[in-house]
Amino acid sequence: MTHNPDDLIMLFNDLFRETTRTILVRGSDEPEYLPATEAGGAAQIIFAHGYFASALHEISHWCIAGAHRRTLPDYGYWYCPDGRTAAQQQAFEQAEMKPQALEWLFAVAAGSRFHISVDNLSGGGAADEAGFRRKVRAQANLYLEHGMPARARAFFDTLRSFYGTGETFEHAWQEESRRILSDAPDTDIKED
Repeated sequence: MTHNPDDLIMLFNDLFRETTRTILVRGSDEPEYLPATEAGGAAQIIFAHGYFASALHEISHWCIAGAHRRTLPDYGYWYCPDGRTAAQQQAFEQAEMKPQALEWLFAVAAGSRFHISVDNLSGGGAADEAGFRRKVRAQANLYLEHGMPARARAFFDTLRSFYGTGETFEHAWQEESRRILSDAPDTDIKED
């Protein structure tokens, strides 16, 4: 299956351009969210380097951000770059649990491969990578069982329809859950 980020741009913009005045844009370097700067203008979700996974991740952040946060550049959140301390990494992992859970669900709905990101390669790595993987999976399961934010659900359904994964999603989700948990560096991971 081909995973072209231009498809995500088309799907996202068709779904949200008019209803939320937000568009998905291919960027070059760092991802960024820019609120609309003029009346009637569109906010921009800019994903990095034209990467399919980056687009899914940035869309996930947008799907979680509330109305006020969507008026602020990068939703008003801090970002501590690679090389974080243990405490900063714990805060990062807590903040990334929900977006990565949605990104994972979006990736499976699109039939693409998801990778957990602790985003701290030059620092000490993950605070607890195996635990983070389990928490992200648990959050994704909560979204599946109890519902996603409305914008996330609309995008998720659009992806399943476009990529034809509606009937195979449950099986693919179980397979991806096993793969992600088995890729963890901690060998004594127990299934929830």
